[in-house]
Amino acid sequence: MFETLIRGATIVNAEGFERRDIGITGGRIAALVAPGETASARTVIDAAGAYLLPGLVDAHAHLREPGLTHKEDFSSGTHAAALGGVTTVLDMPTDEPWTATAEQLADKMAMAEGRIHVDVGLQTVVSRDLSLIPRLLDLAPVSFELFTADVPDDFLFATLDAVAEALKAFTGAETLIGISPGDQSILVGSTMRDGSGSIAAFQASRPPLAEASGIARALAAACMAETRIHVRQINSELGVEAWSRLRGMADASVETTPQNLFFTAQDYETQGANLKASPPLRSPHDVDALRAALSAGLIDIVATDHAPHAPAEKAAPYAAFADIPGGMPGLQTLLQAMLKLVDEGLIELPDLVRLCARNPAERFGLGRRKGKIAAGCDADILILDPRQSSTIANSDQVSRAGYTPFDGWTVQARLTSVFLRGREIVHEGKLIGPKVGNIITRES
Repeated sequence: MFETLIRGATIVNAEGFERRDIGITGGRIAALVAPGETASARTVIDAAGAYLLPGLVDAHAHLREPGLTHKEDFSSGTHAAALGGVTTVLDMPTDEPWTATAEQLADKMAMAEGRIHVDVGLQTVVSRDLSLIPRLLDLAPVSFELFTADVPDDFLFATLDAVAEALKAFTGAETLIGISPGDQSILVGSTMRDGSGSIAAFQASRPPLAEASGIARALAAACMAETRIHVRQINSELGVEAWSRLRGMADASVETTPQNLFFTAQDYETQGANLKASPPLRSPHDVDALRAALSAGLIDIVATDHAPHAPAEKAAPYAAFADIPGGMPGLQTLLQAMLKLVDEGLIELPDLVRLCARNPAERFGLGRRKGKIAAGCDADILILDPRQSSTIANSDQVSRAGYTPFDGWTVQARLTSVFLRGREIVHEGKLIGPKVGNIITRES
């Protein structure tokens, strides 16, 4: 006898659709049961006509704790994630202080215990002190993050030589290094040429050329060091071209974000500060190229870069557009934004699962328990009703940012239940029960 049986629905994995019922015991999927096969459980959930998706894995989010909790914290950020069907959040290390030492990582792990609504994996930053890496590896963070532009000097690897030396420190290690592609020389040079503080000056400081250069350097360095890398959000045609031509050089994956698949630089005119982030939004031509790459399978992961700020921070006056705090919320809207792409015919539901569940789970060392509906995996399950529609609204957002750039958008599906390790944590859009999320680490 199972503890829970979800019956009558169609399972959606990255490989396709399958009609099976799901038996759950001990927080894991115990079996996939053929329709009509006799099975009993203490709790039976009738999901006839619905789709069952694995809980989403957001590989790029900023929960803002410690030190920046006026923007977001573990509780509010994972509340947003749960409502959006993201059952695993991979938290970036750029808080205050940045998570750069084993002590800081251990403290952050302890800080989150008992305060998170979904599972959270922590990522740590590569500092210029490479001697810190071995002790960090002992704690099995889901990834390390290496920055090549636009960060404090202690964490800046501005040259190809510096990137290569840093990656060599990971040769032979079972981990993944995330790299944000940029070029500090272009950022500095463009700023010197145009100090006007305009939106155009911000865009010029982080052009597609910088993205393409960062991608090429990352792949060459990873090839030399024989390390596994993940290239953070790309959004330009030139970046896509560099990636498509060079990606075979190394063991590498790449991500983009929902906002980069929908918005262009023209949208700064209407949403302004709320859309300010790095990389800057690009031209319609770039968005078309990125969408084509997504449809063609050249993009491995879609993640949110959830980066909320207090509303007063976004609304305050700044001398330059570049000074506006960068980032926007996204955890609560990842599923709906991706469903919009399904509605448009750019991708299909199995692609959504591949991009936002299976691939991030496998790439970040969680593939044995997350990212798919299969026997032995954690029972992180979404019930999605395609017979209903849902509308994204600012008023429904629980992130402390209090808004979404997708306000007013409607998609032809509705998330009705979210399960984390077999326990229903969201029902009909409302959080239910206690905080049962765990801190998770990279699989050995």
